Amino acid sequence: MVTRHQVLVASNRGPVSYSVGEDGSLTAKRGGGGLVSGLSAVKGDAVWVCAALGDGDREAARRTGGALDPADTGGQAVRMLDIPPSVFADAYNGIANSVLWFVHHMLYQTPLEPAFDTAFERQWRSYETYNAAFADALAEEAAEGAAVLVQDYHLTLAPGMLRERRPDLRIGHFSHTPWAPADYFRMLPDDPDGGVAAQVLRGVLGADRAAFLTQRWANAFTECCVRLLGAEVTVSDDGEMVVTHEGRETRIGVHGLGADGDFLRERSRRPDVDERMASLREQIGRAPDGTPRKAVVRVDRTELSKNIVRGLHAYRRLLDERPEWRGRVVHVAFAYPSRQDLAVYRDYTAEVSRVADGINAEYGTADWTPVVLHVKDDFARSLAAYRLADVALVNPIRDGMNLVAKEVPVVSDDGCALVLSREAGAFAELAEDAITVNPYDIGATADALHRALTMDAGERAERTERLASAATALPPTTWFTDQLDALRG
Repeated sequence: MVTRHQVLVASNRGPVSYSVGEDGSLTAKRGGGGLVSGLSAVKGDAVWVCAALGDGDREAARRTGGALDPADTGGQAVRMLDIPPSVFADAYNGIANSVLWFVHHMLYQTPLEPAFDTAFERQWRSYETYNAAFADALAEEAAEGAAVLVQDYHLTLAPGMLRERRPDLRIGHFSHTPWAPADYFRMLPDDPDGGVAAQVLRGVLGADRAAFLTQRWANAFTECCVRLLGAEVTVSDDGEMVVTHEGRETRIGVHGLGADGDFLRERSRRPDVDERMASLREQIGRAPDGTPRKAVVRVDRTELSKNIVRGLHAYRRLLDERPEWRGRVVHVAFAYPSRQDLAVYRDYTAEVSRVADGINAEYGTADWTPVVLHVKDDFARSLAAYRLADVALVNPIRDGMNLVAKEVPVVSDDGCALVLSREAGAFAELAEDAITVNPYDIGATADALHRALTMDAGERAERTERLASAATALPPTTWFTDQLDALRG
């Protein structure tokens, strides 16, 4: 007998992952993030539906029938779907990460890509199968009239599929990425009757409520609905947009996920962070006059949209055009490898290292390493870097939000100047107290770094205080419960 739940969350990645030991034993590792915090705040009956991502997850799903042991999940009910590996690979790497991600972040080199050929068509069928597996599981798990919150670009078809199976449910979809403008989005096969672009839009419009991180991304979505589907957009009495298509209404919400200030402040003061701060300070060292060197910090995955390489080129230009900074500043760059099963990401990660090594070879001295590059993920070390940063460089080409931009001001010990791309979702909330850059402009980014490094300490502290206040305006728990309340309402 399946226990039916009143609140359901669906996402590709769940709150726990498994590894298999040599003796066949399973070890569970719980994750964090906004969804984990948010769902833990739900009072009553809730379940998280997710996919098995690797061999350990699949083995756990097989042994439990998909209903994971609450001892592994912190007491949370979790249903993990054992989707066939070939289907999962096509849906996740072939479509979600290599097509939809590239479209929404506008990353294609259009003279060469994309090419929607027979391989793409096969992968799209897998993406449909993957979304249908989620829709089936959610339909089975949901109580009458339950609220279902479907997450992100991996699951754009699931709301529409679930609507067909369970019209009684209240369904929401949240996009954690940007949404592409209509002219770029329709790069996807855009036959209005059955093309992929239309399927994605209709899938999301299967929700009662589609929500985004910023108004900019919400506007781009509604523009796509109007231009590709002929939908109508109106504004409700409470100011939210409403998309009407094929007789159904979908309300459009905006929820700018904030930093979890209480957690970050507490976690950043633990002994392991203090130890890493001491190590980083030793690596950064002192200027020739004996004063501590300034630190320009970035913390990112080697994701193509994060723009790490141009950031390094801007730092090189700072050293070239303003020689007074040589020996007096260090770029602490944490570039944690991402999606290394895709060749383009492996190549990008290699380029980050190549450029960093080139700067060190050109400008470094016996007692000064201009770029301190770390590629192994270490959360405590990231927090240590946040605390000691004089400047935070956040210069993505395009980003749904970018929580690093919000986390650094919250954790900073002495105030930190934020150099922020106008293409980050966080720009909508933080622009007034950040130094804004065009992420493609190397010279202007170098100038912004100089301005940040020379900012008066008092001004920097005041800006940091205001940035931290804006960054924590909608912490993860409130972000989640606001969506849930709006969906139920």
